[in-house]
Amino acid sequence: MINKIWTFVRQNIISGLIPEGDKGIKMIGYENYVGGKWEEIGQFQFDFMVSQGLKPNHILMDIGCGAGRGGIKYVNYLDSGNYLGLDKEQTLIDIARNKVMGPELVASKRPEFVRSDDFGFSAFTKKPDYAISVSLFTHLSGADISTCLKNLRDFVEPGFIYYTSFFEGTQQRHKNKSHSLAHVEHTKEEMIDYAGAGWNAIYIGNWDHPRDQKLMKYEAV
Repeated sequence: MINKIWTFVRQNIISGLIPEGDKGIKMIGYENYVGGKWEEIGQFQFDFMVSQGLKPNHILMDIGCGAGRGGIKYVNYLDSGNYLGLDKEQTLIDIARNKVMGPELVASKRPEFVRSDDFGFSAFTKKPDYAISVSLFTHLSGADISTCLKNLRDFVEPGFIYYTSFFEGTQQRHKNKSHSLAHVEHTKEEMIDYAGAGWNAIYIGNWDHPRDQKLMKYEAV
């Protein structure tokens, strides 16, 4: 039944019947709006970050944090104050804080959230050791990916590591304009070129993502 629901949602996304923002969130629900497979992908990304060395004392930035699919895992694991979540949709941030995490967990773990549609990382009060984006670059144009990486590099210190997933391919649809519900593909070479100065861009590729998204690693130098 879940797969049938998601197939219906995807068909309506592709046909343009589901809008971005609050209307779209209300139409299909926050779990589907951020890509579905809520528990599976939330646990998957958390397990991956721990396998890459994430410890409770590290500060983690969740770029495109959405409604807390991964955030709830990270906040429970990290020391108080060490989770930073950024998203362009205030409604999703509110759901993450008030519903997915809840007042008690938020009070004890003090996650920090920033709403920004232009990657305003400087609004955070602390700098991260790691960052992750799952299903963010899958919706972004090349220009917006470059902006994200430039703004992030201006904010973080050398040695910082950023993992981000993307759809690998050459399909041109939506490639010049970001859209929260679009399927956007980029090549390995493009993902390296988007980095610009200050990054060591490493193509990891397969990491067993449930929707076959590939992975990039960006190291700040």
